[in-house]
Amino acid sequence: MRTRTNSTASGEQDAAVPPVHEGSPSSATDRVAAFYGAYVDARSGTPDTVLADALRSHFLTEEFRDRLAAWERGNDADGVFWAQNAPRAWRVTYDNSGAGHTWTRVRLTWGDEKKPTYIHLSVQSDTSSKLISDIKEVEAPAGG
Repeated sequence: MRTRTNSTASGEQDAAVPPVHEGSPSSATDRVAAFYGAYVDARSGTPDTVLADALRSHFLTEEFRDRLAAWERGNDADGVFWAQNAPRAWRVTYDNSGAGHTWTRVRLTWGDEKKPTYIHLSVQSDTSSKLISDIKEVEAPAGG
């Protein structure tokens, strides 16, 4: 999922033209963005566990869902977020690909805008199916 920002000559965003979001089901990175966008919505406010479970079934490999459930039981946290509650924002960027996988960086944001806290994740997708097959916490990348 890509976002295009419409900026003025001074670099400020043009308020009259909203950002454009686009994506492709053939892009593993776009699928990760679609998953996190929908999953954050499903787990925020009054959580919709039926929707959250359906999203996991649609976007995650069966083998990974089993491993994730075991990790969650042992850590008392949501393994998609590596946290106990839903973040207030998410950001997805392509990281790397090879050996039949694509890796995407996900930054999840908690706290308010003045003092945000982040968790950085590496999300692995299988190239052939575009399904998420692993999520691991990683160090913040240099510069952000």
